Amino acid sequence: MKLKSPVFEDGSYIPEKYSCKGDDINPPLYFEDIPEGTKTLAMIMDDPDAPGGTFVHWVVWNIPCVNGIEENTVPEGAKAGKNNFGRMVYGGPCPPSGTHRYYFKIYALDTELELNEGASKEELEKAMEDHVIGQATLMGRFSK
Repeated sequence: MKLKSPVFEDGSYIPEKYSCKGDDINPPLYFEDIPEGTKTLAMIMDDPDAPGGTFVHWVVWNIPCVNGIEENTVPEGAKAGKNNFGRMVYGGPCPPSGTHRYYFKIYALDTELELNEGASKEELEKAMEDHVIGQATLMGRFSK
């Protein structure tokens, strides 16, 4: 499985538009080589460089088996979890200092998850156990 974005390469800088300094909207993301048998997809975006430990920016699951997520949108039918900003939407990069790494992680699942909207990243990860049949990561950097 592969995860790509037309607005930044793996390991490069995320454009300001997709951060707290810009429009604070999700970048377009495209998926390739989704495994056969995939029923739904899940997405987690987090920052392991945050001062208080990993900071969660985006949690979405039950994404239909599509080839991507367009800018500033989530596919119809997907469910949103709560990020560490306390919101159920994408929260862009916003490091207090220095350059941080932001990991977009897509998971191909063999089931639709029975999980209430507003669930945490940890609750999503627990619900995904034994259901991940493929995954991919895209890492972008950002500094204010």
